[in-house]
Amino acid sequence: MNQSGSQSIEQATTAIQAQPDSKTRRYDRQLRLWAASGQAALESSRILVLSASATSTSILKNLVLPGIGHFTILDPGTVTGADAGNNFFLNGFSSIGKSRAKEALPLLKELNDSVDGEAAVKSVEEILGSAEGRQWVKSFSLVITHNLPQTPLDALSKLLWEELEDPPLIVVRSAGFLADFYIQFREQCIIESHDETAPPSLRLTKPFPALQEWATNLDISNIDPTEHAHIPFIVLLIKEADQWRSEHNGSLPKTYDEKKEFKKHIRSRMVKMDEENFEEAENQAFRMWSEAKIPSDIAALFDLEPLQQPISSSSTSQPNGVTKSPHKLNPEFHALLQALHKFVTSPDGPGCLPLSASLPDMKTDTTSYVKLQTIYKDWAAVELAKFKEILKAEYPDLTIDKAVVDSFVKHAHQIKVLRGKRFGSWEEDKTAVAQALDSYPQETATRLALNALSTLLHHNPDPTSITAEALKTEVQSQVGQGVELPSSLDDAVGELARAPTADLPNTAAFVGGMIAQEAIKMITKQYVPVNGYCVVDLVESKTGIIAN
Repeated sequence: MNQSGSQSIEQATTAIQAQPDSKTRRYDRQLRLWAASGQAALESSRILVLSASATSTSILKNLVLPGIGHFTILDPGTVTGADAGNNFFLNGFSSIGKSRAKEALPLLKELNDSVDGEAAVKSVEEILGSAEGRQWVKSFSLVITHNLPQTPLDALSKLLWEELEDPPLIVVRSAGFLADFYIQFREQCIIESHDETAPPSLRLTKPFPALQEWATNLDISNIDPTEHAHIPFIVLLIKEADQWRSEHNGSLPKTYDEKKEFKKHIRSRMVKMDEENFEEAENQAFRMWSEAKIPSDIAALFDLEPLQQPISSSSTSQPNGVTKSPHKLNPEFHALLQALHKFVTSPDGPGCLPLSASLPDMKTDTTSYVKLQTIYKDWAAVELAKFKEILKAEYPDLTIDKAVVDSFVKHAHQIKVLRGKRFGSWEEDKTAVAQALDSYPQETATRLALNALSTLLHHNPDPTSITAEALKTEVQSQVGQGVELPSSLDDAVGELARAPTADLPNTAAFVGGMIAQEAIKMITKQYVPVNGYCVVDLVESKTGIIAN
């Protein structure tokens, strides 16, 4: 009997242990998007959602499924007939007259048994009316509101703008087929932005020793034809650059004609017409004159001062006579940023960002690719160690998790820092509003119409009082009498007058997915969230961002 396929007990046990656990299997696809670090951030998050509307429950559905840690629904209202007809997380007409928050809770929790949830049958005014309630709101990782009336919304946005470390606030408004949302936050520091437009430098113009040695020792004219057809384009470009520099006083191609000539030289090295690696080197030659030492957006971050929490003069003096220092937001990230500045400006450094071990796909054989990958990985480790030395020297008393430091260095070419504004501050700047009307008339008109709707409902909650003329008048009063309103405003006010308080299931589903996506970005601190008002127009199936 053939025993070649049999396994020992030890082998079988090892194979079983190597299988992914239940959590990995459940979240497999999303772990490919934000990895274990992002999932851990999600699972430790606590989300407060104000209202159990169709849109709010759609947002929560898309947060519960990927596995947030906890959510609380704050809603004092009872289920109406309209709620029963448009909210899939209520039990139809049997829910009418019951607490909307409590009725929505069970079906949301059924989506993911690892997520904790609760319903709070209180008004936001009651919560904000006590110091304990205000502190409770600030204890969450993220706060989301949907169609919250103007007065409590203003109070909430101001509350969550008091302290630097107050949680972000996502304000969502919708009516009929129109909606918008805004994320209020102080600062979002992003290490893994997943920006595909900012690939890491391959160090083609300033190769590190092992890479330069490979290119220098390569005799292209005296190697096997098969090997010749599999030389990585990186090595070919460095080899060609060395030859070019030797003939042009150490300079790389600058003019159009020189660049064209450089590519011609690469193609002339081909011994067969089907050598795809040389064609690839020709196509990638642009890297030789466009590879910046330090991308301008990264260089700009080096001058960015950390945000500091102002402290009153009465609190600066401590009992022991020591003066209290102002509190800084995201101190670890800014320490890493300054260490990166030291790294790129160090006399014995590379003069550029740390090397990433990531390589693009290329036309080569497995042996050459693995060799190249190993060279890059080894030198990346050298520069990582150098970065850590600088970090330790500059901030000896600061302890930062090793995984965070490693990730920062690996993704140094993608780091971003966003700074936001308090909700409502854009509307206070009449000049900015007028400029937005000129640049983005349709999106701005929709945003202003939704704001006008909120104002009118604040003065009179009866939706039958909303007319297109009243909305246009309110918009005009917001922007000033001398500002010309775009014709697209008529479409926006027409839709809002038709359905001023309608929470349509299809709008709720679309907006719910968008908001959950932005919430995940804020929680995981990965990918780049919307910074401004995102306007959604499902009449024309389009979205736009203004005031960013």
